Amino acid sequence: MMSAGDGWFEAAAACCDGARYWFRLADGTIVPDPASRAQATDVHGASIVVPQGRYEWCHPYWKGRPWHEAIVYEMHVGLCGGYAGAARELPRLAALGFTAVELMPLAEFPGSRNWGYDGVLPFAPESSYGTPDELRALIDAAHGLGMMVLLDVVYNHFGPEGNYLPRYASAFFREDIPTPWGPALDYRQQPVRDFFTENVLYWLEDFRFDGLRFDAVHAIADEGWLTELAATVRSRLADRHIHLVLENDHNDAGLLASGYDAQWNDDAHHALHVLLTGEHDGYYADYCVGADAGDSRNDGTRDESPSAIRGMATRHLARVLAEGFAYQGEASPHRTREAGGGQPVHRGQPSAHLPPTAFISFVQNHDQIGNRAFGERITTLADPGALRAAVALQLLCPQIPMVFMGEEGGTQTPFLYFTSHPPELAQAVRDGRRREFGAMGAFADKARADSIPDPNAPTTFEASRPVFDTDGDWVQYYRTLLLLRRRELLPRLADARSTGVRILGEGAVRADWRLSDGATLTIWTNLGPSVIATEGQDAGAPLFESTAGAAQMLEGGTLAAASTVVYLRDGAAIDTGASA
Repeated sequence: MMSAGDGWFEAAAACCDGARYWFRLADGTIVPDPASRAQATDVHGASIVVPQGRYEWCHPYWKGRPWHEAIVYEMHVGLCGGYAGAARELPRLAALGFTAVELMPLAEFPGSRNWGYDGVLPFAPESSYGTPDELRALIDAAHGLGMMVLLDVVYNHFGPEGNYLPRYASAFFREDIPTPWGPALDYRQQPVRDFFTENVLYWLEDFRFDGLRFDAVHAIADEGWLTELAATVRSRLADRHIHLVLENDHNDAGLLASGYDAQWNDDAHHALHVLLTGEHDGYYADYCVGADAGDSRNDGTRDESPSAIRGMATRHLARVLAEGFAYQGEASPHRTREAGGGQPVHRGQPSAHLPPTAFISFVQNHDQIGNRAFGERITTLADPGALRAAVALQLLCPQIPMVFMGEEGGTQTPFLYFTSHPPELAQAVRDGRRREFGAMGAFADKARADSIPDPNAPTTFEASRPVFDTDGDWVQYYRTLLLLRRRELLPRLADARSTGVRILGEGAVRADWRLSDGATLTIWTNLGPSVIATEGQDAGAPLFESTAGAAQMLEGGTLAAASTVVYLRDGAAIDTGASA
């Protein structure tokens, strides 16, 4: 290859479609193309010459759907049987009422079993799932059903196996900033910015994805790249509904006003999880202190009674429903402790000015299940009635709902962390995971720590396959709620705004929103075990009640335990009380 200047090298070689090729470094090492469009045999194998633009789209005129119409289903393609297997699930999901599927990362990763966050070839769709055209067929089929397809992408690190870039392009990485997964990518370098900008456009144009979810952008020292990227996408694809979604532990509201549609709202999940389970270890501890993140007792200790925990978590839930983020610049006790307990670590920015649709709410997702030692689903941890009430709140409030695969059927099968690394790396991952959980009090017993599933064992992957119930009680429940959302709420959500949230008691709130047509949406939720006395009761037919008779009790002045009642009134004027 001949130098083309600025660190680039090039050569031209005659070849045919499907030809296999490598690059040979000066020391004789053979490596795949870092921008490979397809791999023959995993991350160490040959790259394949793939002709572009030959797939004949059945729905070439699909332009997407507006963001406020998103009802998202997160799925792992490998657990569905690859691209073709995932495509077979789409009619079922469309019939249930989902309008979008979000695929966990597909960039080529080592082995055939992985969450996808260990990808090292970001332009090559995972070969163990099928061919690039089978992925296109999956997206094409979704569009034919009126469904958007989003892709989870990882631009904060490369995986630990098969990343050859440090061998010949060390300037791609920073030496001064580590991430939990290795050296940070150097977005100060224009070739790095160009590489990932081109990758974004590749997925959106060549595969016609309707949007991307950007993993852990708080771990990207982006030097302004994220804002620049959004502007590029908006100008390049102005004729389509393209949606850009963030995972961002920093709660950076500024990005949500700079071209990004929404953020995964961990605050919403964590507050709900504390209320449903009572768990308050790790990052859940941040939702057991005041909404101003201050420890609650004058003597400097924290009240960890169940009543106090529920009360504090309720304050965070109320703020989430009213303003989006629970943490908007307050100090995070959990992060302060992780940083050494010195200077307080503040988190977040004010978010009340953002629309509810800028926040994606979920009761479960891959992280919140899979990062548990035994991958327990919320169905095995929470009271069923309270969980039904929480799901009704999630699916009928104006924030964008997301459901994790299997959740719609109330599955209790775990979702575990799984990999297929070579032996040495597999052992390091296995030891690291057990060491991480072993530091927790619940795993002080060595036998319990040793029983944590081995991520690299094929049985761990197989145990994570959800049971897709098609006609059980949970399926009927989700179908009813999604039908109501599509029929009654989607046409009214474009300019929805909170008009206040009132805390009624431990685990109980009343939340109100003014919708785009002037209608008022009111949701009464009680996730606690006790009946709550109310004031200013609603009357009339409810849009939905999670427990039979809950609306009648509300008219009588009480909110039933473990219940949600929803009202929708055209142009009604209501007294919402003080905002949370």
